[in-house]
Amino acid sequence: MIVVTGATGTVGRAVVRRLCDRGVRVRATTRRPESARLPAEVEVVRADLDDTDGLIAALAGAERVFAVANGPEIPRHDANLARAAAVAGVAQIVKLSSGRVEDETANDPIPRWHRAGERAVRESGLAWTMVRPLGFMSNALHWARSIRDHDTVYAPYGHGRIAVVDPEDIAAVAVCALTEPGHEGCGYLLGGPQALSPGEQTAILGEALGRPLRYVETSPEDARRALLDAGLAVEVADAVMALRAGALEEFTARMHATVEEVTGRSPRGFGEWAVAHRSEFE
Repeated sequence: MIVVTGATGTVGRAVVRRLCDRGVRVRATTRRPESARLPAEVEVVRADLDDTDGLIAALAGAERVFAVANGPEIPRHDANLARAAAVAGVAQIVKLSSGRVEDETANDPIPRWHRAGERAVRESGLAWTMVRPLGFMSNALHWARSIRDHDTVYAPYGHGRIAVVDPEDIAAVAVCALTEPGHEGCGYLLGGPQALSPGEQTAILGEALGRPLRYVETSPEDARRALLDAGLAVEVADAVMALRAGALEEFTARMHATVEEVTGRSPRGFGEWAVAHRSEFE
């Protein structure tokens, strides 16, 4: 059996579905089982990454676990899960991390949080695999409202490029690590087939939607203010802005063949992702 934490998130949900497609028994953990909307064959249990005893119970009988943690709590939550997994007799942890942990010059919050989380997983004594995407294609969904209302994308750092990855490809790599031998002790840096700026992503989205879209570069100050207005805590908003600024560095624009090497198929391009998610922008 495989336990999936963060099972209702973008990557976690895809991991659950792919495991079910392989006939794997899946237990999904969430704080709100009543609204999980997962496949009927999935065992859904209530668990909180701050409740170690509850995690031990949720992991009972599991061979492997897919670990997803977010925000400033990443170090603590990964450590809690790693301790619980060791007590429960789990053999392997596959952690969703960040590609920028491999950038030695990156010392902003998100790579720092994930480095600490990875360290906790390694120190658990269990087998481990780290899945490290440089960026998520699905982050473009944050532009959906302004596209629907104004046919415009507002985003900072217009010259920055990221080799964004389809969450489905991230999930495919994770599922290989969870179900196949030979992935223990590996850190998989994932980059998509194109390094794209916000303006280039906007143009591709316009092609998928069949109408021209406009990209407007906003100041970092305005972008930060928008995050705060959307309800993000100051610490999280600052971390997101630092991550966005990281797109100005060469590291995030490097493309990697890891998805194909691990899964045996080419990663999906941003245009394909945009077509698949067209309805969410209309």
